[in-house]
Amino acid sequence: MKITPGKQKGLKAVSDSRGVIAAAAMDQRGSLKSAIAKDKGIDKNAVTSKMLEEFKTAVVRVLTPHASAILLDPEYGLPAALARAKNAGLLLAYENSGYDNTKPGRLPDLLDVWSVRRLAAAGADSIKILLYYTPFDPPNINEHKHAWVERIGSECTAVDIPFFLELVGYEEDADEKGIGFARKKPDIVAQSMAEFSKPQYGVDVLKVEVPVNMAFVAGTKSCKGESAYTRDEAKEHFLRAATAAKRPFIYLSAGVSNDVFTETLELAAESGVKFSGVLCGRATWKDAIPVYAKQGVKALEDWLSDQGVKNISNVNDRLKAASPWFSFYGAASPAALS
Repeated sequence: MKITPGKQKGLKAVSDSRGVIAAAAMDQRGSLKSAIAKDKGIDKNAVTSKMLEEFKTAVVRVLTPHASAILLDPEYGLPAALARAKNAGLLLAYENSGYDNTKPGRLPDLLDVWSVRRLAAAGADSIKILLYYTPFDPPNINEHKHAWVERIGSECTAVDIPFFLELVGYEEDADEKGIGFARKKPDIVAQSMAEFSKPQYGVDVLKVEVPVNMAFVAGTKSCKGESAYTRDEAKEHFLRAATAAKRPFIYLSAGVSNDVFTETLELAAESGVKFSGVLCGRATWKDAIPVYAKQGVKALEDWLSDQGVKNISNVNDRLKAASPWFSFYGAASPAALS
């Protein structure tokens, strides 16, 4: 498979020297605002743009020396992008925070005053889109989403910049942290990875959830009670989802703790899947939110320099098992794809 020069350049920029994507994520907007407001004891609307920029900039400055790239949003993240370490590439999010909750399907939307061309001009090495998706939604909902992703893929192809598609599974009116959804998750993840590996979407890297809920994997530290799968069954789910992918894929941390995410990556390695890295956000820095809310930016920087660096180092240690993105295509280097 050939990869165009612009896409090669962008993927190289967000990868480490091995070709593994060891990226940090700091593109949260609405959820970050809510979390800061909760810990400050103020209304969400009282959380200012300056607070969000200040938090993001501290995270970027302290953590990017330990990351191959940083994912930011263009709404509040561009000042932070200037603070990143020279070794770190830049991914920019193109979607609006949240989704349309006035109708079923968690339909997505794009930022009004941005395009892929404008994001590239702002310094993006790669473009990221978040899509809530389940193959079990009604066809009219998924056709809407398929066409939406095709449009974005075409934009990225026209600008010759890599397209990262982040897939988050769901089920309307279900407890998505419960055991019922945990049993459905392997099929949701595997079928979603298969769907968006199809060439018409123009996706270069799939950013995906792991296909199990670690809280229900028997015999793991993350499992505190009943289980939905044995350890061997969980490894089979990892392998089945990986086999469904026809594109390089990386794992997202999905808001779990650092301990849970590192155990997750250990299980992925044990299963033998050829994942190409991570795009890890809250598992690295979410415990810093109350520190910032109650003590300010200096205390935040101190926390990040200590616990934040330990957290990202824990994740990086588990990436020894990851495979370079270009090896997915049977290449020994990016140049071999030309």
